[in-house]
Amino acid sequence: MVKQIHEFRQKQLKEHSFPNPLHQEVVHDPRANMAHDLVSYAGSSSSIPSQLYYRLGLSMPRWLFWVLTIFVGLTLSGLLVSTLALWTPLWSGQDKTEEELGWSKSNQKQPITGGLWHRLSEYELKQPMNILVLGVESVRNSTGSSTKDFSDQSNTILLVRFNPRDKTVRVISIPQDTMISIPDKGLTKVSLASVYGGVVLAARVVSRTLNNAPIHRYIRISTSVLQKLIDQLGGVELFIPKTINYKNLTENLNVSLASGWQTLNGKQALNFVRFREEVTGDLFRVQRQQTLLIALRERLLSPNVLMRLPYLTQMISKYFDTNLKMEEVMALVNFCVKLKQDNLQMTILPGIFSLLSKDPDSYWLDLEGKARLLGNYVGVKVGETQKDKRPLTHLRIALQNSTKNQSLIQTVISYFRKQGFKKVYRISNSSENLTNTRIIAQKGNLEAGKEIRRILGIGTVEVSATGDLESDITIRFGKDW
Repeated sequence: MVKQIHEFRQKQLKEHSFPNPLHQEVVHDPRANMAHDLVSYAGSSSSIPSQLYYRLGLSMPRWLFWVLTIFVGLTLSGLLVSTLALWTPLWSGQDKTEEELGWSKSNQKQPITGGLWHRLSEYELKQPMNILVLGVESVRNSTGSSTKDFSDQSNTILLVRFNPRDKTVRVISIPQDTMISIPDKGLTKVSLASVYGGVVLAARVVSRTLNNAPIHRYIRISTSVLQKLIDQLGGVELFIPKTINYKNLTENLNVSLASGWQTLNGKQALNFVRFREEVTGDLFRVQRQQTLLIALRERLLSPNVLMRLPYLTQMISKYFDTNLKMEEVMALVNFCVKLKQDNLQMTILPGIFSLLSKDPDSYWLDLEGKARLLGNYVGVKVGETQKDKRPLTHLRIALQNSTKNQSLIQTVISYFRKQGFKKVYRISNSSENLTNTRIIAQKGNLEAGKEIRRILGIGTVEVSATGDLESDITIRFGKDW
């Protein structure tokens, strides 16, 4: 995988000679519950282009950098709106409390009694709801009783949309290295927003990054709760694609996992989603997080675990912080219990690594790719957004042999090329030995995945970011081929 991401970056270096600095900026947030601005950039001591100059490590004269910045901004008409948004003030009133923002916490952490659980079916989700989920590093000696226990940086950032209209749950994973702008801090990474301004600033920054997407509720989860929950569930079953041996004394991480199907205990699962491989940035970690989410969902919805949900909820309650009301929790649980497997859809916020930056792990958003996701994933429609009009045969299709028949890959490649597919390529074989072919819509294009299944006549379609990073669709073909 390290070799894969290295080749991926080298390829991007040829295609992207200059990461666009406008990818971080969107327009002012008009929503009623976030009407107050945080801090205007008009009084910032360092301008955005100047910070970009430093982060990119450029040696050209500053005046030339400014000329090129203006020239590129004016000539690329597709980014004109972003150019204007770059100079839009962020938010003022950072000191606003959660109550002043309409985020009442009066119903927080009330125990769910047995009587309520028996009436679960009476609670229904009527309108779409966007929930910001922040996985926060555990504070040493934390008791879970104070918001200060959730004040560290967010290593997991998800915006989850529960939509009763089409009965879906859609998840956007935001890489923690995503570059954003924070008042008085300038350009920095989104994971630090909760450190500088708590959940209020984190929500505002994420909202703005997603074109002012509404964020109705939030959940902050301590990493320690994941370990406790999985231990209470008796472990979680995951497929480990390759042997992992990783040690980092600074982060107190020691990961040793053999490839293949494994039942991980809480500590193993936590380390699996926390560790970060060199030169891969945050993307593979996001993929592992999504893999764990899928496995956790299957475990939680098993009949023997469903009966224990009241106890599990009470047990972990002190390890998370939320402004969800009790009725909303019940409605969400009822909604998820009925959710079809195909209707859990996940993706990664699209972008590129800052290949020319002094910080090579910084992640810069792809405005066009992001805009295509916003309608379905956060409920925001962007005017003049062009849908992906590429023919199906022009999508990038990654093919992976997940059987013991090593010669099958050439047969599959030949089949796709005869069908007119122009951009099929193979990736390293998987040892998973699948029975059924899996078609993974890596970038959220469910329709394309379904059309490929129709052509093949086999396979199951899933929308997740667990496929090949460069692909539009990843196909892991199994014994049914």
